[in-house]
Amino acid sequence: MIDHAHDLAAVRDATERLLTAVGKLDNAAVTEPSRLPGWTRGHVLAHLARNADALVNVMEGRPMYASAEARDADIERDAPRALDVQLADVRDSAARFQDAAAVPSDWSRTVELRNGVTDAAARVPFRRWVEVELHHVDLGIGYELDDLPAEFAQRETEFLADRFTGHPDVPPTRLTDGTHAWRTGREADEPQITVTGSPADLLGWLAGRRDGSGLTVAGGSLPALPPL
Repeated sequence: MIDHAHDLAAVRDATERLLTAVGKLDNAAVTEPSRLPGWTRGHVLAHLARNADALVNVMEGRPMYASAEARDADIERDAPRALDVQLADVRDSAARFQDAAAVPSDWSRTVELRNGVTDAAARVPFRRWVEVELHHVDLGIGYELDDLPAEFAQRETEFLADRFTGHPDVPPTRLTDGTHAWRTGREADEPQITVTGSPADLLGWLAGRRDGSGLTVAGGSLPALPPL
């Protein structure tokens, strides 16, 4: 069962880690490239702020974004801002998200995200946790996949494995970090391919943050994953 209160606390902690790390930068560093193609660190910070507001919309029953074009335009508009403005926006938007989540509601209800994707309201805090943790890594300021909380890495690996389950272009695959195991790809009685690696390498590959070179593959070649 999803514990939304636990995940909201995890989001607060992850946000504070990110704000503390970003607070050590300067204005020039915010304009430098992030690890995401075509985005500066300012783009990543702007996206984090606007994503928090978008998830407030989701929690309150409105469309997540007015449109894909509006989402992209807002990020482009906000990306060049000075460090202090970026920090204030990430902090304030995170508070708005926590406030919206604190309103008594039916956490079992279904909510709509982008592109017609639906999910239980109780999973929204975890989705925000994903945004904060992975984009902290994307900033390229010393926080790495290996630094992610163990619980988060395990749950996000499970989430992404589920996302690719049944995908016709992904062969039946077993994933393991030596302690936990997951299945993904097309349905089959027994997956032919087994991919083994550290939690950081498995998650990095599934999330498109690592190329899979640190993984060990048995029974075939490393599957090519579709874009997230």
